[in-house]
Amino acid sequence: MLDGGVVNGLTLAISAGNLDLADVKPGDSIAVNGVCLTVTELDKHRFSVTVSQETLACTQGLDRFGTHVNLEKAMRLSDRLGGHLVSGHVDAIGVVVKFDAVGECFELIIQAPQSLLRYIARKGSIAVNGVSLTVNRVDGDQFSVNLIPHTLAVTNLQELSPGRAVNLETDMLARYVARLLNI
Repeated sequence: MLDGGVVNGLTLAISAGNLDLADVKPGDSIAVNGVCLTVTELDKHRFSVTVSQETLACTQGLDRFGTHVNLEKAMRLSDRLGGHLVSGHVDAIGVVVKFDAVGECFELIIQAPQSLLRYIARKGSIAVNGVSLTVNRVDGDQFSVNLIPHTLAVTNLQELSPGRAVNLETDMLARYVARLLNI
């Protein structure tokens, strides 16, 4: 849950919820809705971060106080990799086009900015508000992902609706390959 105030950017106090902060110290990184932020203060149940104007301009949702956010501590190199490599550097903001039940699951369709489309591929990876997901379909400037009940239960993606903005991070390897090929 976000609380905050503005001082040359934004200082946020974030309730950690179920996230164990026992191994976190000031200077460590925690992704908040997919945005990598540096912990400046903490106690057992909450931590603080400072968000620059640049980060606020490139992301969405960090200034929506009282909302639920997805939290993830930085991965250690010895940890198991269960998704794709996510750096917490949001590439762009997308917009939810459709969020409908399909059996027990939900189909989420997002409109992505033109600049990101070359990095989004069917069966590739994308992070939406910091949640690593598999792309099911790409159609023009939109892509779809399937959300299983567990993902909905443990993330804020359950709160999405058409028109909502989301933070998008494409696959890091795709960006490097495109850069190497100069495309």
